Amino acid sequence: MASHATDTRHTDSRRTDQRHTAPWAAESRWATGWTAVAAVLMILGGIMAIFQGISALAGDDVFVATENFTYEFSLTGWGWLHLALGIVVALAGLALFTGALWARAVGIVLAGLGMVANFVWLPHAPVWAIVLIIVHGFIIWALCVPRHEAQA
Repeated sequence: MASHATDTRHTDSRRTDQRHTAPWAAESRWATGWTAVAAVLMILGGIMAIFQGISALAGDDVFVATENFTYEFSLTGWGWLHLALGIVVALAGLALFTGALWARAVGIVLAGLGMVANFVWLPHAPVWAIVLIIVHGFIIWALCVPRHEAQA
């Protein structure tokens, strides 16, 4: 007598095969968790850098420069740099909401540039520059943290 064996496999519809998926790939195209926080911080930081650049361009009497600082640059030049960097950072923050990997890489690079720019900005606005250096460091951390929210 011939027996007919059937192979029944039970699959859990909630579980997906993670072997063929990159660990940073999100299941949706929208940013979630720390990426969304980094995006908001980049947008707000970019807008603030735009205002900072406009203030520097408005007049050299707005900011007080420390004498004999090692990294001494023209305040007008720094105004243009902060204005341009602020626009690019805000646009990159908007791009982070798409969840694209390239937007995260650009965000990390721009946050690093923002840290350097604010380090050199220390003699003009020391407390604000230190706060922005810390914020940019947090943005870099938030964009580099492993994407566990994609596995939910």
